Amino acid sequence: MIRSPHAWALEQNDRRIVFASGPEATMFAESRPSRVAQHRLPAWKAVLPIGGHAQLLQPGRPMVTAPGLIVPPQLTHTCAATSPYIALFIDPWLLPSCPGPIPLGAGEVRRLLAALGTTDSDGPGTCADLAAGYAELRTLAGRPTPLDPRVAHAIDLCTLRDPDMPIASISNKIGLSAPRLRALVRQDVGIALTRLRRWGRLRTAIADLPNSTAALAAATAGFTDQAHLTRTARDFIGRTPASFRAGTHS
Repeated sequence: MIRSPHAWALEQNDRRIVFASGPEATMFAESRPSRVAQHRLPAWKAVLPIGGHAQLLQPGRPMVTAPGLIVPPQLTHTCAATSPYIALFIDPWLLPSCPGPIPLGAGEVRRLLAALGTTDSDGPGTCADLAAGYAELRTLAGRPTPLDPRVAHAIDLCTLRDPDMPIASISNKIGLSAPRLRALVRQDVGIALTRLRRWGRLRTAIADLPNSTAALAAATAGFTDQAHLTRTARDFIGRTPASFRAGTHS
């Protein structure tokens, strides 16, 4: 397995946290139970407890508890793991659409953990096989419908290659008006292009956190300021950047 170029691990007292990001998936893992506040993530999330259970609560609905869970994009919910866990984040166009959370059995969770290369109760290191984890996840959730090539190119520009490029410039590059491009992205992906861009910036900022201040990570990723980064993190993942270092979530 190859270490992700965007990966880090931190040890704090009895807590170990690991982050890794690649083309197929982004991973966050923690060596103890965790609970995050209500959020709405513009990506898929697979919650894989190591020996415990995942818990998900949507407003006005009963709690869902299972050995693992796949959570579709844009679902407003709170989430918890009762043991050390891995969370895999998958871009919304890389799995087929689904209206609600998908419970995973213990055997399915074990296969996903094995694909990632997890061999002990503390979770993975920075060399987790994200491509294999995504491939196993796709066997459970199914194959997605291919994106319109213009949408795929726009998303690549907006979230990876040139995240500061104005959407009007991106639309000109692919021969569409900006309103038409926005409409196509919503049609194919179900999420606004600007929201996808913020998700890409959040991943970039988190990748920089161990070697930078939150303010500098925010600026490097293209956020207006640290407060903008903090608001985005709360909205998308239910926790603040500071919680990756502190002993408690906020």
